[in-house]
Amino acid sequence: MDIEDLRTFVEVADAGGVSPAARRLGISKSMVSRRLIRLEGALGIQLLARTTRGAGLTEAGTTFREHAARVCAEIDIARETILPAGDLRGRLRVALPLTSGPVHFAPVLAEMARHHPQLQIHAEYSDRFVDLIADGFDCAIRVGALRDSNLIARRVGQIYGKLVVSPDYIRIHGSPETPDEIVAHQALVGAETWRFMDGEKIITVQPQGRFRSDNGAALASAAAAGLGIAWLPDCVTHDYLVSGALVPIMTRYPLPVGGVYIVRPPSPHPSRKVRILSEFLVESFEKNLHL
Repeated sequence: MDIEDLRTFVEVADAGGVSPAARRLGISKSMVSRRLIRLEGALGIQLLARTTRGAGLTEAGTTFREHAARVCAEIDIARETILPAGDLRGRLRVALPLTSGPVHFAPVLAEMARHHPQLQIHAEYSDRFVDLIADGFDCAIRVGALRDSNLIARRVGQIYGKLVVSPDYIRIHGSPETPDEIVAHQALVGAETWRFMDGEKIITVQPQGRFRSDNGAALASAAAAGLGIAWLPDCVTHDYLVSGALVPIMTRYPLPVGGVYIVRPPSPHPSRKVRILSEFLVESFEKNLHL
């Protein structure tokens, strides 16, 4: 059996069909189909039940998928072990936040690609919460509090934030001085709760407002337009603060420092590609402590 046939089968099984697997692998659907046919021929058993909606695993396919995934992972580790020191090959598929990713994490990926010319990097930027396993990612960069999951996380940096508002909003509506005054103001809501530090104590507030978005850049733009108060990381508001379009408020109650994490699917042997990306990120945050 060809290792690429095994890898293709795992991608089809995880993606739920030939078309999404072909997009992940960067090859044609006809090539994916040929590899599947060749693998099933070598095994003498049907692994996938093709339907108009995609491809589902047969009972034999479900059992074989786990073994095939382990074989592919072991082959990747073996290849990495014998490569020249520092050399990376293959593909790294990573999910990044749309709000801060293009500005702050894209240069790190570019630097990694420059150091490893044989490495293919596929980056997807989105503020939606992607399923790493179902969507076929090697890892993701996530900012802030992590959801409970079986993913393995490594903290690679930290991120700071502020409560910000436009001068026009303050002129018309005033500015809250304490967390409990926020409920009397229009909030630009990205998270259901806002947290503030009062010494060692954390104060939690549930903001209210008519403008909601899962994208920090959209919230910052709305704040600059005078629509309300926003709770945002510095990487999003930096230019607005420099220009004076937004000003920080309630500085006596700073936002808790947030973490930046590399998360990956559970595996006893993380790939060297993910480990090296983590090292690049750690180095980047050490150079830019208030990213």
